[in-house]
Amino acid sequence: MSGNTFGQIFRLTTFGESHGAGLGGVVDGCPPGIPLDESIIQRELDRRRPGQGGLASTTRNEPDQVRLLSGVFEGRTTGTPIGFFVENTNQRSHDYSKIKDVFRPGHADFSYHAKYGFRDYRGGGRSSGRETVSRVAGGAIAQELLRLEGISIHAYTVEFGGIPAEVRDIEGAQDRPYFSPDPDIVETWNERVIAVRDDEDTLGGVVEVRATGLPAGLGEPVFGKFDARIAAAFMSVGAVKGVEIGSGMAAARKLGSENNDPITPDGFLSNNAGGILGGISSGQDVVARAYVKPIASILQEQQTITTTGEPTFIMVGGRHDISAIPRINPVLKAMMALTIADLLLLDRRLGVRD
Repeated sequence: MSGNTFGQIFRLTTFGESHGAGLGGVVDGCPPGIPLDESIIQRELDRRRPGQGGLASTTRNEPDQVRLLSGVFEGRTTGTPIGFFVENTNQRSHDYSKIKDVFRPGHADFSYHAKYGFRDYRGGGRSSGRETVSRVAGGAIAQELLRLEGISIHAYTVEFGGIPAEVRDIEGAQDRPYFSPDPDIVETWNERVIAVRDDEDTLGGVVEVRATGLPAGLGEPVFGKFDARIAAAFMSVGAVKGVEIGSGMAAARKLGSENNDPITPDGFLSNNAGGILGGISSGQDVVARAYVKPIASILQEQQTITTTGEPTFIMVGGRHDISAIPRINPVLKAMMALTIADLLLLDRRLGVRD
């Protein structure tokens, strides 16, 4: 992986900024013959659009219409690089002109300026959440490859604004506000959003991503572990501040007799390992959770400094989400798909599987 490329065999390279002409990418290493057209990618991009489930999204209108530029002929991948592009159509760059010389707390402004000595202040450029458009598009292509292998992925919210949900209906979560797996918690989450919005603040939460239908044996020992790759994939998403696999942090508080997964001739009796043992898939569902921080842009006065180091205060304006949830859910789903597609093809290149 490099700064703008994810994967070794199934590789996604992305480009573009939040207030530039648009965002796009190239998927290289995708096998030929996979059914693919713009509607398949658009379906996933629509899940990321504002207003898709719950009250936490911005009022911005981002159609995010994707164009396939290469790598597809007569509805199937050709095996050559797949290029795609999504035009930016709803920028309001003037919203940011007043803060071009001020660092926004919680954003990447300070660290980008420290690294490059120069930054795109219009929404953060490459550090903007809008960059994830390209990940969702690339992940949609990966999901089509996985679908042919009988592998499916779901991303759903298990905690929002400090209020947990009961995982009862994963399939239904895909069409429910906040991607909630618990129909009864949605109204409570709505009330939480309204209260926080009135306080001009923002919310975080926890998203669980589950992959089913995986074969045993995916992943590499030591430095190429499956769970390490998931962690890297999820942590590459700007709003994610923590990742756990299976029982995760709770494992540190359990006894070995409680955390081990007994094995019978019919399979495992539990899945505290999250489908990964020794960095290699066990054939069970792979289960990972991403801990998502609150949106950094808040309508409250905050203490900061200017680019020349002078103390000042800032009030961040513009049109912002109350939370990265639910729009981050398809992004994390995409990152899981990209990770699995890459490991699947890596196994085949090494001759581990037919």
